[in-house]
Amino acid sequence: MASSTTIAKGLAAALVAGVWTERALLARCEGFLGAATRASQKKLISALLVRAYDRYPHSPASLVRWLLRSPAFERAAAPLLRAGPKPPVVLKPPLFWPAPPLAGLDVPKLATPRDLADWLEISVEQLDWFACAKRQAIALSFPKLRHYECALVRKRSGGSRLIEAPRRRLKAIQRRLLREVLDHVPTSDRAYGFVRGRSCIDGAQVHAAEEVVVTLDLQRFFQSIAARRVHATFRGIGYPWAVARLLTGLCTTRAPSWGFADVPYTEFDWRARKMLEAPHLPQGAPTSPTLANLAAWRLDRRLAGLARRLDANYTRYADDLAFSGRRNIASPTFLRAVGEIVVDEGFVLNRPKTHIMRRGARQEVTGIVVNEHVNLPRDAYDALKATLHNCIRNGAAVENRDGHTDFRAHLDGRIGWAETVNPHRGARLRAMFERITW
Repeated sequence: MASSTTIAKGLAAALVAGVWTERALLARCEGFLGAATRASQKKLISALLVRAYDRYPHSPASLVRWLLRSPAFERAAAPLLRAGPKPPVVLKPPLFWPAPPLAGLDVPKLATPRDLADWLEISVEQLDWFACAKRQAIALSFPKLRHYECALVRKRSGGSRLIEAPRRRLKAIQRRLLREVLDHVPTSDRAYGFVRGRSCIDGAQVHAAEEVVVTLDLQRFFQSIAARRVHATFRGIGYPWAVARLLTGLCTTRAPSWGFADVPYTEFDWRARKMLEAPHLPQGAPTSPTLANLAAWRLDRRLAGLARRLDANYTRYADDLAFSGRRNIASPTFLRAVGEIVVDEGFVLNRPKTHIMRRGARQEVTGIVVNEHVNLPRDAYDALKATLHNCIRNGAAVENRDGHTDFRAHLDGRIGWAETVNPHRGARLRAMFERITW
Protein backbone atom coordinates (compact mmCIF):
# COMPACT_ATOMS: atom_id res chain seq x y z
CA MET A 1 0.00 0.00 0.00
CA ALA A 2 1.39 3.38 -0.98
CA SER A 3 2.11 5.82 1.86
CA SER A 4 0.55 9.27 2.08
CA THR A 5 4.01 10.86 2.25
CA THR A 6 5.18 9.15 -0.93
CA ILE A 7 2.09 10.28 -2.83
CA ALA A 8 2.30 13.81 -1.38
CA LYS A 9 5.94 14.14 -2.47
CA GLY A 10 5.12 12.98 -5.97
CA LEU A 11 2.11 15.28 -6.25
CA ALA A 12 4.08 18.24 -4.88
CA ALA A 13 6.81 17.66 -7.47
CA ALA A 14 4.18 17.53 -10.22
CA LEU A 15 2.45 20.72 -9.04
CA VAL A 16 5.58 22.87 -8.90
CA ALA A 17 6.84 21.63 -12.27
CA GLY A 18 4.79 24.08 -14.32
CA VAL A 19 2.89 27.35 -14.41
CA TRP A 20 0.92 28.19 -11.25
CA THR A 21 -2.63 28.66 -12.61
CA GLU A 22 -5.77 26.78 -11.67
CA ARG A 23 -6.21 25.07 -15.05
CA ALA A 24 -2.57 24.00 -15.30
CA LEU A 25 -2.49 22.80 -11.69
CA LEU A 26 -5.65 20.73 -12.20
CA ALA A 27 -4.18 19.15 -15.32
CA ARG A 28 -0.97 18.14 -13.54
CA CYS A 29 -2.90 16.95 -10.49
CA GLU A 30 -5.14 14.75 -12.63
CA GLY A 31 -2.14 13.48 -14.56
CA PHE A 32 -0.60 12.23 -11.33
CA LEU A 33 -3.68 11.08 -9.35
CA GLY A 34 -5.89 9.95 -12.23
CA ALA A 35 -9.37 11.08 -13.26
CA ALA A 36 -11.39 9.10 -10.69
CA THR A 37 -11.30 11.82 -8.01
CA ARG A 38 -11.53 14.89 -10.25
CA ALA A 39 -14.07 16.68 -8.01
CA SER A 40 -11.88 16.24 -4.92
CA GLN A 41 -8.84 17.39 -6.88
CA LYS A 42 -10.65 20.56 -7.86
CA LYS A 43 -11.40 21.30 -4.19
CA LEU A 44 -7.78 20.57 -3.33
CA ILE A 45 -6.43 22.99 -5.94
CA SER A 46 -8.98 25.66 -4.98
CA ALA A 47 -7.88 25.42 -1.34
CA LEU A 48 -4.25 25.57 -2.40
CA LEU A 49 -4.76 28.74 -4.43
CA VAL A 50 -6.68 30.39 -1.58
CA ARG A 51 -3.74 29.68 0.72
CA ALA A 52 -1.07 30.73 -1.78
CA TYR A 53 -0.08 34.39 -1.79
CA ASP A 54 -0.84 35.94 -5.16
CA ARG A 55 -0.93 32.46 -6.69
CA TYR A 56 2.70 32.08 -5.76
CA PRO A 57 4.09 28.52 -5.74
CA HIS A 58 5.20 26.97 -2.46
CA SER A 59 8.47 25.18 -2.02
CA PRO A 60 8.09 21.41 -2.55
CA ALA A 61 8.77 20.68 1.14
CA SER A 62 6.15 23.14 2.44
CA LEU A 63 3.69 21.89 -0.16
CA VAL A 64 4.13 18.29 1.04
CA ARG A 65 3.42 19.38 4.62
CA TRP A 66 0.28 21.21 3.54
CA LEU A 67 -0.97 18.29 1.47
CA LEU A 68 -0.58 15.88 4.36
CA ARG A 69 -2.75 18.15 6.53
CA SER A 70 -5.43 18.67 3.90
CA PRO A 71 -8.64 16.54 4.08
CA ALA A 72 -9.13 17.17 0.35
CA PHE A 73 -5.79 15.47 -0.35
CA GLU A 74 -6.90 12.28 1.40
CA ARG A 75 -10.03 12.11 -0.74
CA ALA A 76 -8.22 13.02 -3.96
CA ALA A 77 -5.46 10.45 -3.35
CA ALA A 78 -7.76 7.69 -2.05
CA PRO A 79 -7.39 5.38 -5.10
CA LEU A 80 -3.60 5.54 -4.93
CA LEU A 81 -3.63 5.05 -1.18
CA ARG A 82 -5.65 1.85 -1.63
CA ALA A 83 -3.56 0.61 -4.54
CA GLY A 84 -0.94 -2.07 -4.00
CA PRO A 85 2.06 -0.80 -5.98
CA LYS A 86 3.61 2.55 -5.19
CA PRO A 87 3.13 5.39 -7.67
CA PRO A 88 6.10 6.06 -9.92
CA VAL A 89 8.79 8.10 -8.20
CA VAL A 90 10.41 9.20 -11.46
CA LEU A 91 8.34 12.05 -12.84
CA LYS A 92 8.60 13.95 -16.07
CA PRO A 93 11.37 16.53 -15.81
CA PRO A 94 10.29 20.10 -15.06
CA LEU A 95 9.62 22.31 -18.04
CA PHE A 96 10.34 25.94 -18.81
CA TRP A 97 6.76 27.22 -18.71
CA PRO A 98 6.14 30.99 -18.65
CA ALA A 99 2.98 32.70 -17.46
CA PRO A 100 0.75 33.55 -20.47
CA PRO A 101 1.55 37.33 -20.49
CA LEU A 102 5.28 36.51 -20.67
CA ALA A 103 5.14 33.74 -23.26
CA GLY A 104 7.47 34.20 -26.20
CA LEU A 105 10.21 36.17 -24.42
CA ASP A 106 13.67 35.81 -25.92
CA VAL A 107 15.26 34.34 -22.79
CA PRO A 108 17.25 31.13 -22.23
CA LYS A 109 14.93 28.16 -21.60
CA LEU A 110 16.50 26.62 -18.51
CA ALA A 111 14.61 23.72 -16.90
CA THR A 112 17.10 22.26 -14.39
CA PRO A 113 19.94 23.47 -12.14
CA ARG A 114 22.37 21.72 -14.48
CA ASP A 115 20.98 23.76 -17.40
CA LEU A 116 21.54 26.95 -15.41
CA ALA A 117 25.08 26.01 -14.42
CA ASP A 118 25.98 25.11 -18.01
CA TRP A 119 24.50 28.36 -19.31
CA LEU A 120 26.53 30.37 -16.77
CA GLU A 121 29.60 28.28 -17.64
CA ILE A 122 30.24 27.28 -14.03
CA SER A 123 29.97 23.99 -12.16
CA VAL A 124 26.87 22.99 -10.20
CA GLU A 125 28.96 23.25 -7.02
CA GLN A 126 29.98 26.82 -7.85
CA LEU A 127 26.37 27.69 -8.66
CA ASP A 128 25.29 26.33 -5.29
CA TRP A 129 27.99 28.37 -3.54
CA PHE A 130 26.93 31.64 -5.17
CA ALA A 131 23.19 31.01 -4.75
CA CYS A 132 22.78 29.15 -1.43
CA ALA A 133 21.27 31.54 1.13
CA LYS A 134 22.33 29.38 4.09
CA ARG A 135 25.96 29.34 3.00
CA GLN A 136 25.85 33.08 2.39
CA ALA A 137 24.65 33.57 5.98
CA ILE A 138 27.61 31.55 7.27
CA ALA A 139 30.01 33.47 5.02
CA LEU A 140 28.96 36.79 6.57
CA SER A 141 31.34 36.07 9.47
CA PHE A 142 34.29 35.47 7.12
CA PRO A 143 35.23 38.54 5.04
CA LYS A 144 37.09 36.58 2.36
CA LEU A 145 34.06 34.38 1.69
CA ARG A 146 31.45 37.11 1.34
CA HIS A 147 29.92 37.76 -2.05
CA TYR A 148 29.22 41.44 -1.29
CA GLU A 149 31.14 44.46 -0.07
CA CYS A 150 28.97 46.53 2.27
CA ALA A 151 29.33 50.25 2.97
CA LEU A 152 27.19 52.86 4.72
CA VAL A 153 26.86 55.99 2.60
CA ARG A 154 25.55 59.26 3.99
CA LYS A 155 22.51 60.69 2.22
CA ARG A 156 22.16 64.38 1.42
CA SER A 157 18.78 64.43 3.16
CA GLY A 158 20.33 62.92 6.30
CA GLY A 159 20.76 59.38 7.55
CA SER A 160 22.63 56.55 5.87
CA ARG A 161 22.09 54.16 2.98
CA LEU A 162 23.52 50.65 2.95
CA ILE A 163 25.24 49.86 -0.35
CA GLU A 164 25.78 46.15 -0.97
CA ALA A 165 28.02 45.78 -4.01
CA PRO A 166 28.65 42.27 -5.40
CA ARG A 167 32.21 41.15 -5.88
CA ARG A 168 33.67 40.59 -9.31
CA ARG A 169 32.57 37.02 -10.11
CA LEU A 170 29.02 37.38 -8.81
CA LYS A 171 28.69 40.78 -10.47
CA ALA A 172 29.61 39.22 -13.82
CA ILE A 173 26.90 36.57 -13.33
CA GLN A 174 24.34 39.22 -12.41
CA ARG A 175 25.22 41.33 -15.44
CA ARG A 176 24.61 38.34 -17.68
CA LEU A 177 21.25 37.66 -16.01
CA LEU A 178 20.32 41.30 -16.53
CA ARG A 179 21.42 41.41 -20.15
CA GLU A 180 20.05 38.06 -21.33
CA VAL A 181 17.02 37.53 -19.10
CA LEU A 182 15.68 40.54 -17.19
CA ASP A 183 16.17 43.12 -19.94
CA HIS A 184 13.74 41.08 -22.09
CA VAL A 185 10.90 41.21 -19.53
CA PRO A 186 8.49 44.14 -20.05
CA THR A 187 8.03 46.55 -17.15
CA SER A 188 5.07 48.72 -16.20
CA ASP A 189 4.49 51.67 -18.53
CA ARG A 190 4.31 53.85 -15.40
CA ALA A 191 7.89 53.04 -14.38
CA TYR A 192 10.46 55.56 -15.62
CA GLY A 193 13.53 54.63 -13.58
CA PHE A 194 16.07 52.06 -14.80
CA VAL A 195 14.04 51.37 -17.96
CA ARG A 196 15.73 51.53 -21.34
CA GLY A 197 14.31 54.34 -23.44
CA ARG A 198 12.74 56.20 -20.48
CA SER A 199 14.16 58.80 -18.14
CA CYS A 200 13.14 60.95 -15.20
CA ILE A 201 12.65 63.79 -17.68
CA ASP A 202 10.06 61.71 -19.55
CA GLY A 203 8.35 60.95 -16.27
CA ALA A 204 8.37 64.58 -15.17
CA GLN A 205 6.91 65.68 -18.51
CA VAL A 206 3.74 63.72 -17.70
CA HIS A 207 3.05 66.12 -14.82
CA ALA A 208 3.81 69.43 -16.55
CA ALA A 209 1.26 72.27 -16.36
CA GLU A 210 -1.10 70.52 -13.93
CA GLU A 211 -3.06 72.22 -11.14
CA VAL A 212 -1.69 70.05 -8.32
CA VAL A 213 1.36 67.77 -8.10
CA VAL A 214 1.77 65.27 -5.26
CA THR A 215 4.99 63.35 -4.69
CA LEU A 216 5.56 60.51 -2.23
CA ASP A 217 8.56 58.39 -1.32
CA LEU A 218 8.83 54.65 -0.64
CA GLN A 219 11.01 53.85 2.35
CA ARG A 220 13.92 51.42 1.79
CA PHE A 221 12.60 50.41 -1.63
CA PHE A 222 15.12 47.69 -2.51
CA GLN A 223 15.28 46.14 0.95
CA SER A 224 11.46 45.92 1.03
CA ILE A 225 11.55 43.43 -1.83
CA ALA A 226 12.06 40.04 -0.23
CA ALA A 227 13.35 36.88 -1.87
CA ARG A 228 9.79 35.57 -2.21
CA ARG A 229 8.93 38.32 -4.69
CA VAL A 230 12.09 37.76 -6.67
CA HIS A 231 11.34 34.03 -6.84
CA ALA A 232 7.81 34.80 -8.07
CA THR A 233 9.26 36.98 -10.83
CA PHE A 234 11.52 34.21 -12.12
CA ARG A 235 8.67 31.70 -11.86
CA GLY A 236 6.47 33.99 -13.96
CA ILE A 237 9.20 34.23 -16.60
CA GLY A 238 8.93 30.45 -16.85
CA TYR A 239 11.70 28.93 -14.74
CA PRO A 240 10.79 25.82 -12.69
CA TRP A 241 10.90 26.06 -8.91
CA ALA A 242 14.45 24.78 -8.41
CA VAL A 243 15.92 27.03 -11.11
CA ALA A 244 13.97 30.04 -9.83
CA ARG A 245 15.31 29.36 -6.33
CA LEU A 246 18.89 29.45 -7.61
CA LEU A 247 18.29 32.57 -9.68
CA THR A 248 16.77 34.21 -6.61
CA GLY A 249 19.84 33.28 -4.58
CA LEU A 250 22.09 34.84 -7.20
CA CYS A 251 20.20 38.16 -7.02
CA THR A 252 19.49 38.53 -3.28
CA THR A 253 21.61 38.76 -0.15
CA ARG A 254 21.46 39.20 3.62
CA ALA A 255 23.19 41.96 5.57
CA PRO A 256 25.12 40.95 8.70
CA SER A 257 23.47 42.09 11.95
CA TRP A 258 26.83 43.25 13.31
CA GLY A 259 27.05 45.71 10.44
CA PHE A 260 24.62 47.98 12.30
CA ALA A 261 26.27 47.84 15.70
CA ASP A 262 27.40 51.48 15.55
CA VAL A 263 24.44 52.84 13.57
CA PRO A 264 21.79 54.78 15.56
CA TYR A 265 18.29 53.34 15.62
CA THR A 266 17.04 56.65 14.22
CA GLU A 267 18.67 55.61 10.93
CA PHE A 268 18.08 51.82 10.96
CA ASP A 269 15.21 50.91 13.26
CA TRP A 270 14.16 47.37 14.20
CA ARG A 271 12.05 46.93 11.04
CA ALA A 272 14.84 48.14 8.76
CA ARG A 273 17.38 45.85 10.37
CA LYS A 274 15.11 42.82 10.09
CA MET A 275 14.50 43.51 6.39
CA LEU A 276 18.24 43.74 5.78
CA GLU A 277 19.03 40.59 7.77
CA ALA A 278 16.50 38.62 5.67
CA PRO A 279 17.21 37.83 1.97
CA HIS A 280 16.43 40.98 -0.04
CA LEU A 281 17.44 42.89 -3.15
CA PRO A 282 20.83 44.51 -2.54
CA GLN A 283 21.17 48.15 -3.45
CA GLY A 284 24.33 48.00 -5.54
CA ALA A 285 23.71 44.86 -7.60
CA PRO A 286 23.14 45.40 -11.36
CA THR A 287 20.05 43.16 -11.31
CA SER A 288 18.28 44.93 -8.43
CA PRO A 289 16.75 47.96 -10.23
CA THR A 290 15.06 45.85 -12.91
CA LEU A 291 13.89 43.21 -10.43
CA ALA A 292 12.51 46.00 -8.23
CA ASN A 293 10.55 47.40 -11.18
CA LEU A 294 9.13 43.96 -11.94
CA ALA A 295 8.23 43.38 -8.29
CA ALA A 296 6.40 46.73 -8.23
CA TRP A 297 4.39 45.97 -11.38
CA ARG A 298 1.14 45.39 -9.51
CA LEU A 299 1.75 48.43 -7.31
CA ASP A 300 2.05 50.56 -10.46
CA ARG A 301 -1.06 49.01 -11.96
CA ARG A 302 -3.18 49.67 -8.88
CA LEU A 303 -1.94 53.23 -8.35
CA ALA A 304 -2.41 54.04 -12.05
CA GLY A 305 -5.96 52.70 -11.81
CA LEU A 306 -6.64 54.86 -8.75
CA ALA A 307 -5.30 57.91 -10.58
CA ARG A 308 -7.46 57.24 -13.64
CA ARG A 309 -10.60 57.27 -11.48
CA LEU A 310 -9.82 60.91 -10.67
CA ASP A 311 -8.63 61.79 -14.18
CA ALA A 312 -5.11 62.17 -12.76
CA ASN A 313 -1.61 61.11 -13.85
CA TYR A 314 0.73 58.69 -12.09
CA THR A 315 4.41 57.81 -12.60
CA ARG A 316 7.11 56.10 -10.55
CA TYR A 317 10.84 56.69 -10.74
CA ALA A 318 12.42 53.98 -8.54
CA ASP A 319 11.07 54.82 -5.07
CA ASP A 320 9.58 58.21 -6.04
CA LEU A 321 5.82 58.22 -6.69
CA ALA A 322 4.21 61.21 -8.44
CA PHE A 323 0.58 62.15 -9.11
CA SER A 324 -0.78 65.21 -10.85
CA GLY A 325 -4.21 66.54 -11.77
CA ARG A 326 -6.96 68.57 -10.16
CA ARG A 327 -7.18 69.55 -6.50
CA ASN A 328 -8.99 66.31 -5.56
CA ILE A 329 -5.66 64.42 -5.54
CA ALA A 330 -4.60 66.50 -2.53
CA SER A 331 -7.57 65.27 -0.47
CA PRO A 332 -6.99 63.12 2.64
CA THR A 333 -9.22 60.44 1.10
CA PHE A 334 -7.01 60.09 -1.97
CA LEU A 335 -3.77 60.11 0.02
CA ARG A 336 -5.17 57.52 2.42
CA ALA A 337 -6.12 55.29 -0.53
CA VAL A 338 -2.58 55.59 -1.92
CA GLY A 339 -1.14 54.65 1.46
CA GLU A 340 -3.42 51.61 1.78
CA ILE A 341 -2.39 50.31 -1.66
CA VAL A 342 1.29 50.84 -0.90
CA VAL A 343 1.03 48.93 2.39
CA ASP A 344 -1.09 46.19 0.80
CA GLU A 345 1.66 45.68 -1.79
CA GLY A 346 4.29 45.23 0.90
CA PHE A 347 5.95 48.66 0.77
CA VAL A 348 6.17 51.50 3.31
CA LEU A 349 5.63 55.20 2.69
CA ASN A 350 8.17 57.67 4.02
CA ARG A 351 5.42 60.04 5.10
CA PRO A 352 7.61 63.06 5.98
CA LYS A 353 8.63 63.13 2.32
CA THR A 354 5.06 63.55 1.03
CA HIS A 355 4.74 66.90 -0.76
CA ILE A 356 1.60 68.61 -2.10
CA MET A 357 2.52 71.34 -4.61
CA ARG A 358 -0.14 73.65 -6.03
CA ARG A 359 0.08 75.98 -8.99
CA GLY A 360 1.58 79.28 -7.90
CA ALA A 361 4.35 77.55 -5.94
CA ARG A 362 7.23 75.58 -7.40
CA GLN A 363 6.19 72.09 -8.50
CA GLU A 364 8.98 69.50 -8.75
CA VAL A 365 9.10 65.86 -9.82
CA THR A 366 12.46 64.02 -9.45
CA GLY A 367 14.23 67.36 -9.10
CA ILE A 368 12.71 68.84 -12.28
CA VAL A 369 10.39 71.85 -12.25
CA VAL A 370 7.07 71.08 -14.01
CA ASN A 371 4.94 74.21 -13.45
CA GLU A 372 4.53 75.04 -17.15
CA HIS A 373 7.07 72.74 -18.79
CA VAL A 374 10.05 70.73 -17.61
CA ASN A 375 12.81 73.02 -16.42
CA LEU A 376 15.82 73.24 -14.12
CA PRO A 377 15.18 74.48 -10.58
CA ARG A 378 16.43 78.06 -10.47
CA ASP A 379 18.47 77.53 -7.31
CA ALA A 380 20.20 74.46 -8.78
CA TYR A 381 21.03 76.40 -11.96
CA ASP A 382 22.35 79.36 -9.99
CA ALA A 383 24.47 77.13 -7.73
CA LEU A 384 26.08 75.35 -10.70
CA LYS A 385 26.63 78.65 -12.49
CA ALA A 386 28.35 80.08 -9.37
CA THR A 387 30.59 76.99 -9.11
CA LEU A 388 31.67 77.33 -12.75
CA HIS A 389 32.30 81.05 -12.31
CA ASN A 390 34.51 80.40 -9.27
CA CYS A 391 36.38 77.66 -11.16
CA ILE A 392 37.17 80.15 -13.91
CA ARG A 393 38.33 82.76 -11.42
CA ASN A 394 40.04 80.68 -8.70
CA GLY A 395 40.86 77.38 -10.40
CA ALA A 396 39.02 74.07 -10.36
CA ALA A 397 41.12 72.51 -7.58
CA VAL A 398 40.08 75.21 -5.11
CA GLU A 399 36.37 74.70 -5.83
CA ASN A 400 36.46 70.91 -5.48
CA ARG A 401 35.33 71.16 -1.85
CA ASP A 402 33.69 67.71 -1.79
CA GLY A 403 36.88 65.98 -2.93
CA HIS A 404 35.60 64.42 -6.18
CA THR A 405 38.25 62.16 -7.67
CA ASP A 406 37.41 63.45 -11.17
CA PHE A 407 35.96 66.91 -10.64
CA ARG A 408 35.97 67.68 -14.36
CA ALA A 409 33.82 64.61 -15.12
CA HIS A 410 31.55 65.52 -12.19
CA LEU A 411 30.89 69.01 -13.55
CA ASP A 412 30.57 67.70 -17.10
CA GLY A 413 27.85 65.29 -15.94
CA ARG A 414 25.92 68.03 -14.13
CA ILE A 415 26.07 70.26 -17.20
CA GLY A 416 24.97 67.39 -19.43
CA TRP A 417 21.96 66.95 -17.20
CA ALA A 418 21.17 70.68 -17.46
CA GLU A 419 21.49 70.56 -21.25
CA THR A 420 18.97 67.72 -21.39
CA VAL A 421 16.38 69.49 -19.23
CA ASN A 422 16.87 73.04 -20.56
CA PRO A 423 19.09 73.24 -23.68
CA HIS A 424 19.24 77.06 -23.57
CA ARG A 425 20.48 77.28 -20.00
CA GLY A 426 22.65 74.23 -20.52
CA ALA A 427 24.41 75.95 -23.42
CA ARG A 428 25.30 78.88 -21.14
CA LEU A 429 26.76 76.55 -18.56
CA ARG A 430 28.68 74.62 -21.23
CA ALA A 431 30.28 77.82 -22.49
CA MET A 432 31.46 78.63 -18.96
CA PHE A 433 32.78 75.09 -18.52
CA GLU A 434 34.91 75.44 -21.65
CA ARG A 435 36.60 78.51 -20.15
CA ILE A 436 37.94 76.63 -17.11
CA THR A 437 41.68 75.96 -17.04
CA TRP A 438 42.25 72.36 -15.94
